[in-house]
Amino acid sequence: MIETSGLLVVNKPKDVTSRDVVNEVSKIFKTKKIGHTGTLDPIATGVLVLTINKATKLSEIITSEEKVYQAEVILGIRTDTLDITGNILEERDTYYKKEDIINVLDSFIGTYNQEVPIYSAVKINGKKLYEYARNNEEVTLPKRMVTIKKIKLDELNYIDNKTVFKFTCKVSKGTYIRSLINDIASKLNTIGTMKNLKRIEQGNFNINESYTLEDIKNNNYKIISIKEALKDYFTVKVDDKLKFKVMNGQILDNIYNQDYVLFIDDDVIGLYKREENRLKPYKMFI
Repeated sequence: MIETSGLLVVNKPKDVTSRDVVNEVSKIFKTKKIGHTGTLDPIATGVLVLTINKATKLSEIITSEEKVYQAEVILGIRTDTLDITGNILEERDTYYKKEDIINVLDSFIGTYNQEVPIYSAVKINGKKLYEYARNNEEVTLPKRMVTIKKIKLDELNYIDNKTVFKFTCKVSKGTYIRSLINDIASKLNTIGTMKNLKRIEQGNFNINESYTLEDIKNNNYKIISIKEALKDYFTVKVDDKLKFKVMNGQILDNIYNQDYVLFIDDDVIGLYKREENRLKPYKMFI
């Protein structure tokens, strides 16, 4: 049986973990060499890019790409998890005008220091933050520099004496939308929580090109090859001499003056990365 390697863009359903999706697809493909490229919380849906067999080497690259989310917010509710699945800690009536919300959303465009939510898998002193939360232990939450590239208001409603709105944002790696919503609410001088979240893009991968688990079970899907996934990189087709060097992981002169060079034959051989004035193996697929 020929080993299938490549990427599979899954439309993750609600109320399952990203690991559940990996496990399900792992059974279908009969391989344990499957990973995902950016955790979605159980409440979240949308683009979950899976790496299969040799393509697991791409995880670091894809995880670092920008992501686009559609989020729904309830102003006037605060929970321990910063989303609606958590325990409600505080509740109040809210009414905010469209222009006030737009002004605050616009103020987040750029880079800022975002606090990681307590209910997350980030480790402090070898223990995950959510373990501190579940044990009611004190811990100083770490902060990360994140970038909000774009953000816009999509919809605004007033439901049960609460301001409810939807927005779309394009963000850098490591951005927690739950934390962003908490910060937006704080800037509006109120409290807020995330009601829904959908990831619609990750790098070049779009939700319109994704497959449900049902699709995959019914053999209705397309694997994206490693070559296709890396198509935006500067590419060099090797001759026999260069192929020998690349196949053996030799360091090369950077005659191409590129930060990354993808070497291919009939298939992908390896992705090299600039280090000073040389090119060194970064991801090898042989």
